[in-house]
This record gives sequence, C-alpha cells and structure tokens, in this order.
Amino acid sequence: MFPYRDDNVSIRTPFVTFLIIAVNVAAWVLIQGAGSPMPLAKSVCNLGLVAGELTGQLRPGASFPMGDGLACIVDPGREPSHLLTHMFLHGSWMHLLGNMWFLWIFGNNVEDSMGHLRFVVFYVACGLAAALIQVFVTPASGVPMVGASGAISGVMGGYVVLYPRARVYTLVPLGIVFTTIVLPGSVPFILTGVRQAVALGLIGVVVGEMFGGSEGIGFMVNYGGQTFQTDTVFLGVTIIALSGIALTWLAEQLEKRFSRWRPER
Repeated sequence: MFPYRDDNVSIRTPFVTFLIIAVNVAAWVLIQGAGSPMPLAKSVCNLGLVAGELTGQLRPGASFPMGDGLACIVDPGREPSHLLTHMFLHGSWMHLLGNMWFLWIFGNNVEDSMGHLRFVVFYVACGLAAALIQVFVTPASGVPMVGASGAISGVMGGYVVLYPRARVYTLVPLGIVFTTIVLPGSVPFILTGVRQAVALGLIGVVVGEMFGGSEGIGFMVNYGGQTFQTDTVFLGVTIIALSGIALTWLAEQLEKRFSRWRPER
C-alpha cells in the first residue's frame, strides 16, 4: 500500500517540513555525493550511528565491511553527535525519496497542529528515541545506522493520533495493476505494521528457538545443523518458508477486506 495524498488541508505553511526535506536532500547531494560509492561510504561511516561505538562495546579498530574493498573502522570515543547526524543521511535514492515522500504527506498536517517549534522538538525527539531503542536492542552492533525513518515513523504516529478518521488515498497493487482506495487515516499504518509484524514475528520466534529453546522449528534447524542432519535442516527451513507464505497470504486477505473503501466518483 502506498499513500499518495490525504484530504487534510493545512492552514499554516509547513516551513519546518520544507526545511527538513531540504536539509536531507542537501546532505544527500553535497555530503553523500548523491549516492556515489566513495562519498556515500565515507558519510555513512563518519556520520552514521554505530551502536557498539556509542555503548563502548566495540573496541577501537574493529571494522565493518562496506563493499568494494571498503571497511568502516571504529574510532576511539563514543561520538554522541551521531545520534543527530545519522537522521539526515540515507543509503540510497529510494531510501531518501521514500522517507521524504511520507514526511511530506503526513508532516505538514502534524506541523499544522503542533506549530513550528513544537514540531521541530517532536521530530528530533522521535528520531533520538528510535535510535536509542535500536542501540538498546543491539548494543554491540558495528553496523552504521542512517536514515530519517525513526523520526518520520514518529510523525506518522502523531498523524494517526491527531487525525484517526482522516481519509488517506492509497495505491494498492492488484497483480500488475494498481487501484486507488480511500482509507481512514490510521488503517495504512495498521496494515503496514501487520505486514512487518508477520516477518519480524516469524524471525523472532525462530531465532529465539534457535538460541534459547529446547524444542520448536528453530531448535530443530539449529540441532540438525550441529549434528550434520541435512534432511532435518531442510525440513525445518521448508516449514519456516511455508509458514511465512501462509502468514503473508493472511495479511494480503486482510488488506483486501479494506479494498472496499473506494473514493467517491
């Protein structure tokens, strides 16, 4: 599902939303070289947030490969400023355009409701909170984090709270054809959450069984790998794949139930 407009009319000009979009685009072009390999890798390494560096759980000199013979080396010090700088960097054109599109669709209304100054504080606070949660979950990670997704997710959550009944016009793929439907403001986020929960929930269950369980599919795959029982591993992987297909199908059926919300002609 891809929202492309809503029926909320902003009263105030969203200066802060414009400014945030401009800063992200400027950082992408001027600092990250519009995706050129060397400037992109350098910016992600030098300005991205590395959880293990911030927590001190990665030793200085540890490296993370970034492709094409490049590696990001952990420097001494914790670099708390990267909690802020990582929010204005991206990993690709699609990463940038997707984030800025969602910020434009939903940010102007949230800014209109909160006012310019409070919106700035809210945006930055959401980005910091998302980053700190990620650091808490993976405190020893050496993978640099970049992107405005955490802050924009907070903006989208604010939109749901402020405008739960707003109509959001959404493109829905039906095979190779796209159709337009109108949904209550909260529904696209709920369905997106269901889609993500299907994958993340299945992964979480399997990984948990692998490392902390004494039974279950994850334990079976782990045990089969350790004892070189390829048939057991293959069976476990097949069950996981079929479970993923079935859960994805159920999520698609849920989306189809809402495809009856069509725009008025």
